[in-house]
Amino acid sequence: MSARTLVVVRHAKAGHAPGLPDGERPLTAGGERDARAAGEEIRRFVPGLTTGRTAGPTSGLVLCSPSVRTRRTAELLSLDAPLEIERDIYEAYPDDLLGVLRRTDGEIASVVLVGHNPGVHELVAALTGTRLGGFPPGAYAVIELDVPWEDVAPGTGRLVHVSRT
Repeated sequence: MSARTLVVVRHAKAGHAPGLPDGERPLTAGGERDARAAGEEIRRFVPGLTTGRTAGPTSGLVLCSPSVRTRRTAELLSLDAPLEIERDIYEAYPDDLLGVLRRTDGEIASVVLVGHNPGVHELVAALTGTRLGGFPPGAYAVIELDVPWEDVAPGTGRLVHVSRT
């Protein structure tokens, strides 16, 4: 079995507006810029997510929280992979996120999970055993996994790259 790649992304910087529900918060202009830049970097680390790829249709998948800020972040990453909205990612703890990943089709080689802190930060730490100093808006981690999605568990990943934009 070949290694799988997981990219864990915290949504880019979002604005605050009085009376606006948390799930409706939009990205700031800086957040939009940072999300585009993160997409360019991610495509270099995970070539199967590059537009015009020659890999099969199941080579990549983007799993995203339903919030406005995560959906916009996922769109601006401009990855060549289907986008699935997963309600279980919103306000999720690491165990919830592991559950989402374990439901991924075994034919998928690369998953990009776009979510929220503290869950995504704690997921990276749990999978890799790496203590990160922080995981600010727009941060992402590239993790290699040598297990099938259904067996993803704490300690099964290796941190390849982390970016804290």
